[in-house]
Amino acid sequence: MSKVSNRTKIATALVGALAFAISNSVVADPLTDVQKADGKIHAQAAASQKTVDKYFDQAQDMLFEYSSVADERESLKAYNDYLASLVADQEATMKSIQDDINGVDRLRQGVVPLMFKMVEALDQFVALDLPFNTEIRKERVENLKKLLNTAEVTLAEKYRLILDAYNIEREYGRFLGIETGQLNIDGKEVLVDFLNLGRVSLYAESLDQKSGWMYNQQTQSWDPLDDSYLRELTKGIRMARKQGAPDLFSLPIPAAEAAQ
Repeated sequence: MSKVSNRTKIATALVGALAFAISNSVVADPLTDVQKADGKIHAQAAASQKTVDKYFDQAQDMLFEYSSVADERESLKAYNDYLASLVADQEATMKSIQDDINGVDRLRQGVVPLMFKMVEALDQFVALDLPFNTEIRKERVENLKKLLNTAEVTLAEKYRLILDAYNIEREYGRFLGIETGQLNIDGKEVLVDFLNLGRVSLYAESLDQKSGWMYNQQTQSWDPLDDSYLRELTKGIRMARKQGAPDLFSLPIPAAEAAQ
């Protein structure tokens, strides 16, 4: 073989090798690009998934927060409605109190003159009544008169004390009353026990139980009591002092006209 042929063969071989190399290079580059593109797609998909997951989590958090806010709003609305009802009730109460306050002056204008009349009537009643517990009863009336002109005592307290005095006077008519005192008989002071049968009649007995008297309201004087009644009078005095068992006793009483 000639040198030309060998060179030709070598050149041909080189050209073939080069062509093969070029052919492999041309095939490898698109594959690499596809692999790179595929990897990039996967990376982008992973990044997108992370973004989606992030937004989903944010959406879930926002949904939970919205639900909490909605619940809180309902609670606040219910609480506000409750407060509104309280305020309305308080306003109604305040209006009622204000109406009462406005009526106090009108009430005062009517009550004050009434209290003065009540005390004056009580004073006259004690003066005209049977003379038992006289000093205590008159003192009570005088205290009420002073009380009416005292600014330190409230109107309600004054009215209450007047009613208390009336109740005490009422109770006097329901029980046997007993007290010891002096009785002026024919210009002579005699120490006696006074016995009152409510407001029906009033008696007096000397401490030696030898003399007795009955009060005459018409003449406002003391009439001697018949000796036959002394024992009954003593029994009544003992009963009034809780010194004897409850029992019946007989004493004269004033006529109906005198009792009036």
